[in-house]
Amino acid sequence: MSTTALSPAAPAAATAPALRERLASQVQRRGALAVLVLVVVIASATSDTFPTWSNISGILGSNAFIWLLALGMTFVIITGGIDLSVGSMYALGGVLGAYGAHTGGTWLAILLPLAVGATWGLVQGLLIARAGMAPFIVTLAGLLGARGLLQAITDEGATTNLVPAGSAFRHLGQGVWTPVIIVAVLFGLGGLLLTRTRFGGVLTAMGGNENAAELMGLPVVRTKVLVYLLSGTLAAAAGALGSARLGSGVTTIGIGYELTAIAAVVIGGTLLTGGSGSVAGTVSGVLLLAVIHNLIDHYFSQYGSAFTDAVNGGFLAVVVLLQTLLSRTQQLA
Repeated sequence: MSTTALSPAAPAAATAPALRERLASQVQRRGALAVLVLVVVIASATSDTFPTWSNISGILGSNAFIWLLALGMTFVIITGGIDLSVGSMYALGGVLGAYGAHTGGTWLAILLPLAVGATWGLVQGLLIARAGMAPFIVTLAGLLGARGLLQAITDEGATTNLVPAGSAFRHLGQGVWTPVIIVAVLFGLGGLLLTRTRFGGVLTAMGGNENAAELMGLPVVRTKVLVYLLSGTLAAAAGALGSARLGSGVTTIGIGYELTAIAAVVIGGTLLTGGSGSVAGTVSGVLLLAVIHNLIDHYFSQYGSAFTDAVNGGFLAVVVLLQTLLSRTQQLA
């Protein structure tokens, strides 16, 4: 009778794939945060103006409301979907917010954009979840439709509503701390929604395997509708608050914002194919892009916004490539 001795190398060989899998997972989840810290340290060491409060407050205050687009996009992408309408909805929300503040006061300025954004998102969600239409096509139509509605409301940009200087609504967008606190609270609530509720668990399950989620009896259709409703509401709210900061409803704003939001979410570690992601990662992604854009404006301002768009596209391409490689590493492990 013979016995087979277990080789001492066997435990090490079994541990190696698990170690690679954990390492790949950590890089995917916290890679943006590590790069953000590195960029901030280098920029602070090489520039006298970068670490100043005036520069930091400019980064935070000017971009805060736009980051809400990335928050809504995080939930959408985790399900494996996409929402291309958020940039146009941001602009439409700004126009509606300024119109409400000009004609009906603070409450109308807040409620009107929220109602339109929620309705727009609800319709898109129903078309995607109930009718089975592709998210790309539905939200692309939403992008064009919201921009067309915006042009109709403003007589193709000829009419611009101003937010009264003394209104309470105007104060919501002023300074640095008010926008930052509003956005921080919403991101905190979004994080709790994703990690501490059944709704968040359903999102992740849907993104991993929608058919399996349906077989498990999860409310896939209802959750998908709610995700697009949430995205539309946040985009409109961001636009309304942006108009409070600018003091008017700007009709030409929001072009390309949907791509920036997608880039920030994916850079933050959310898989473009769905099934994995976090609000904390999105925070790292939006801050990283904001810091890089600030550095571009400082050192490469002569190249204009085209250079910024090129950097967004380059970052997105590199991150998607890394996600693909990391996913293969986890599968092999």
